Amino acid sequence: MTIESEIAAQRRQQVQAALSDIQALLPAAGAVTREQLVAITGRLERLAQRRDLFPVSDFPPPASGLGAGASTRYRLNPDDAQDAPALYLNSINPGKTTLPHNHTTWASIVALSGQELNRVYRRSDDGSQAGRATLEQLREVVMQPGQSVSFLPDDIHSIHVTGDTPTLHFHLYGRPLETLSGRIVNYNATQMKPGQEVRA
Repeated sequence: MTIESEIAAQRRQQVQAALSDIQALLPAAGAVTREQLVAITGRLERLAQRRDLFPVSDFPPPASGLGAGASTRYRLNPDDAQDAPALYLNSINPGKTTLPHNHTTWASIVALSGQELNRVYRRSDDGSQAGRATLEQLREVVMQPGQSVSFLPDDIHSIHVTGDTPTLHFHLYGRPLETLSGRIVNYNATQMKPGQEVRA
Protein backbone atom coordinates (compact mmCIF):
# COMPACT_ATOMS: atom_id res chain seq x y z
CA MET A 1 0.00 0.00 0.00
CA THR A 2 1.39 3.42 -0.96
CA ILE A 3 1.55 6.31 1.50
CA GLU A 4 -1.13 8.10 -0.54
CA SER A 5 -3.55 5.18 -0.42
CA GLU A 6 -2.87 4.68 3.29
CA ILE A 7 -3.72 8.34 3.96
CA ALA A 8 -6.90 8.02 1.90
CA ALA A 9 -7.94 4.90 3.84
CA GLN A 10 -7.25 6.60 7.18
CA ARG A 11 -9.18 9.66 6.00
CA ARG A 12 -12.24 7.59 5.07
CA GLN A 13 -12.12 5.84 8.44
CA GLN A 14 -11.77 9.08 10.42
CA VAL A 15 -14.51 10.85 8.43
CA GLN A 16 -16.89 7.91 8.93
CA ALA A 17 -16.11 7.76 12.66
CA ALA A 18 -16.76 11.49 13.03
CA LEU A 19 -20.03 11.32 11.12
CA SER A 20 -21.18 8.31 13.18
CA ASP A 21 -20.45 10.22 16.38
CA ILE A 22 -22.26 13.29 15.03
CA GLN A 23 -25.27 11.18 14.00
CA ALA A 24 -25.46 9.95 17.62
CA LEU A 25 -25.56 13.58 18.82
CA LEU A 26 -28.60 14.42 16.67
CA PRO A 27 -32.05 14.35 18.25
CA ALA A 28 -34.30 11.40 17.41
CA ALA A 29 -37.07 13.89 16.61
CA GLY A 30 -37.31 17.63 16.39
CA ALA A 31 -34.82 20.36 15.56
CA VAL A 32 -31.18 20.52 16.59
CA THR A 33 -30.66 22.81 19.57
CA ARG A 34 -27.85 25.33 19.99
CA GLU A 35 -26.33 23.07 22.69
CA GLN A 36 -26.36 20.03 20.38
CA LEU A 37 -24.78 22.14 17.66
CA VAL A 38 -21.94 23.05 20.02
CA ALA A 39 -21.30 19.33 20.61
CA ILE A 40 -21.47 18.59 16.87
CA THR A 41 -18.97 21.38 16.17
CA GLY A 42 -16.67 20.05 18.88
CA ARG A 43 -16.58 16.66 17.16
CA LEU A 44 -15.81 18.31 13.83
CA GLU A 45 -12.99 20.26 15.50
CA ARG A 46 -11.49 16.94 16.60
CA LEU A 47 -11.51 15.74 12.98
CA ALA A 48 -9.83 18.99 11.91
CA GLN A 49 -6.93 18.17 14.24
CA ARG A 50 -6.03 15.43 11.74
CA ARG A 51 -4.85 18.01 9.22
CA ASP A 52 -2.38 15.40 7.87
CA LEU A 53 -5.31 13.46 6.38
CA PHE A 54 -6.45 16.41 4.23
CA PRO A 55 -3.38 17.51 2.25
CA VAL A 56 -3.65 20.20 -0.40
CA SER A 57 -2.40 17.64 -2.93
CA ASP A 58 -5.68 15.72 -2.46
CA PHE A 59 -7.86 18.84 -2.10
CA PRO A 60 -6.31 21.49 -4.35
CA PRO A 61 -7.71 25.02 -4.49
CA PRO A 62 -9.53 26.26 -7.59
CA ALA A 63 -7.26 26.92 -10.55
CA SER A 64 -5.92 30.47 -10.63
CA GLY A 65 -7.40 30.90 -14.11
CA LEU A 66 -10.90 30.73 -12.61
CA GLY A 67 -10.34 34.12 -10.96
CA ALA A 68 -10.77 35.69 -7.57
CA GLY A 69 -13.38 34.04 -5.41
CA ALA A 70 -13.58 30.79 -7.37
CA SER A 71 -14.50 27.80 -5.22
CA THR A 72 -14.28 24.03 -5.14
CA ARG A 73 -16.48 22.01 -2.80
CA TYR A 74 -15.30 18.46 -2.05
CA ARG A 75 -18.04 16.14 -0.76
CA LEU A 76 -16.50 13.77 1.80
CA ASN A 77 -19.56 11.49 2.20
CA PRO A 78 -21.18 11.51 -1.26
CA ASP A 79 -22.86 8.13 -0.90
CA ASP A 80 -24.80 8.92 2.28
CA ALA A 81 -28.57 9.37 2.17
CA GLN A 82 -30.06 12.66 0.97
CA ASP A 83 -31.49 13.35 4.42
CA ALA A 84 -28.21 12.64 6.24
CA PRO A 85 -25.70 15.31 7.27
CA ALA A 86 -23.36 16.26 4.43
CA LEU A 87 -19.66 16.97 5.01
CA TYR A 88 -17.68 19.07 2.57
CA LEU A 89 -14.19 20.50 2.36
CA ASN A 90 -14.51 23.95 0.80
CA SER A 91 -11.58 25.62 -0.89
CA ILE A 92 -12.20 29.21 -1.94
CA ASN A 93 -9.78 31.65 -3.55
CA PRO A 94 -9.32 35.04 -1.88
CA GLY A 95 -11.77 37.69 -3.00
CA LYS A 96 -14.97 35.67 -2.57
CA THR A 97 -17.86 37.48 -0.91
CA THR A 98 -21.50 36.48 -0.56
CA LEU A 99 -24.73 38.20 0.20
CA PRO A 100 -26.23 37.50 3.62
CA HIS A 101 -28.01 34.14 3.51
CA ASN A 102 -29.33 31.28 5.62
CA HIS A 103 -29.21 27.58 4.75
CA THR A 104 -32.56 26.33 6.12
CA THR A 105 -30.60 23.61 7.93
CA TRP A 106 -28.00 23.64 10.69
CA ALA A 107 -24.37 24.19 9.74
CA SER A 108 -21.00 23.77 11.41
CA ILE A 109 -17.82 25.24 9.91
CA VAL A 110 -14.25 24.54 11.06
CA ALA A 111 -11.15 26.12 9.48
CA LEU A 112 -8.15 24.02 8.46
CA SER A 113 -6.25 26.69 6.51
CA GLY A 114 -6.78 30.12 5.01
CA GLN A 115 -8.84 32.98 6.36
CA GLU A 116 -12.51 33.80 5.94
CA LEU A 117 -14.50 36.55 7.64
CA ASN A 118 -18.04 35.58 8.64
CA ARG A 119 -20.49 38.38 9.37
CA VAL A 120 -23.45 37.23 11.44
CA TYR A 121 -26.78 39.05 11.23
CA ARG A 122 -30.12 39.23 12.95
CA ARG A 123 -33.31 39.85 11.03
CA SER A 124 -34.87 43.11 12.22
CA ASP A 125 -38.07 43.11 10.14
CA ASP A 126 -41.22 41.12 10.81
CA GLY A 127 -40.74 38.69 7.90
CA SER A 128 -44.02 39.68 6.28
CA GLN A 129 -42.52 40.49 2.86
CA ALA A 130 -41.45 37.34 1.00
CA GLY A 131 -37.93 37.37 -0.39
CA ARG A 132 -36.96 40.54 1.47
CA ALA A 133 -35.34 41.16 4.85
CA THR A 134 -33.90 43.98 6.89
CA LEU A 135 -30.75 42.90 8.72
CA GLU A 136 -28.67 44.10 11.64
CA GLN A 137 -25.07 42.88 11.90
CA LEU A 138 -24.39 41.23 15.27
CA ARG A 139 -20.75 40.20 15.09
CA GLU A 140 -17.82 39.15 12.94
CA VAL A 141 -15.91 35.86 13.23
CA VAL A 142 -12.53 35.47 11.55
CA MET A 143 -12.30 31.84 10.45
CA GLN A 144 -8.69 30.66 10.52
CA PRO A 145 -7.08 27.40 11.67
CA GLY A 146 -8.50 26.33 15.00
CA GLN A 147 -11.58 28.57 14.69
CA SER A 148 -15.16 27.36 14.24
CA VAL A 149 -18.62 28.83 13.82
CA SER A 150 -22.05 27.21 13.69
CA PHE A 151 -25.54 28.19 12.59
CA LEU A 152 -29.09 27.05 13.18
CA PRO A 153 -31.39 26.89 10.12
CA ASP A 154 -32.62 30.50 10.30
CA ASP A 155 -29.28 32.07 11.28
CA ILE A 156 -28.02 34.51 8.65
CA HIS A 157 -24.40 35.15 7.69
CA SER A 158 -22.20 36.31 4.84
CA ILE A 159 -18.67 35.22 3.99
CA HIS A 160 -15.71 37.28 2.84
CA VAL A 161 -12.51 35.40 1.96
CA THR A 162 -9.62 37.58 3.05
CA GLY A 163 -5.89 37.08 3.16
CA ASP A 164 -3.78 35.91 0.24
CA THR A 165 -4.21 32.12 0.32
CA PRO A 166 -7.20 29.89 -0.51
CA THR A 167 -9.29 28.51 2.32
CA LEU A 168 -9.69 24.86 3.22
CA HIS A 169 -12.57 24.56 5.68
CA PHE A 170 -14.91 21.81 6.79
CA HIS A 171 -18.57 22.63 6.14
CA LEU A 172 -21.04 20.23 7.72
CA TYR A 173 -24.75 20.69 6.97
CA GLY A 174 -27.84 18.93 8.28
CA ARG A 175 -28.67 18.05 4.67
CA PRO A 176 -26.72 18.27 1.38
CA LEU A 177 -26.49 21.80 -0.01
CA GLU A 178 -27.89 20.69 -3.35
CA THR A 179 -31.19 19.86 -1.62
CA LEU A 180 -31.57 23.29 0.04
CA SER A 181 -33.05 26.63 -0.94
CA GLY A 182 -32.60 29.52 1.48
CA ARG A 183 -35.70 31.61 2.11
CA ILE A 184 -33.88 34.91 1.63
CA VAL A 185 -31.13 33.95 -0.81
CA ASN A 186 -30.73 30.52 -2.39
CA TYR A 187 -27.08 30.14 -1.40
CA ASN A 188 -26.31 27.01 -3.39
CA ALA A 189 -27.79 28.40 -6.60
CA THR A 190 -26.39 31.92 -6.39
CA GLN A 191 -23.39 32.14 -4.08
CA MET A 192 -21.05 29.25 -4.98
CA LYS A 193 -20.31 30.32 -8.55
CA PRO A 194 -17.89 30.19 -10.23
CA GLY A 195 -17.19 26.86 -8.62
CA GLN A 196 -17.38 23.13 -8.87
CA GLU A 197 -18.34 20.21 -6.70
CA VAL A 198 -16.06 17.19 -6.55
CA ARG A 199 -16.76 13.77 -5.05
CA ALA A 200 -13.89 13.02 -2.66
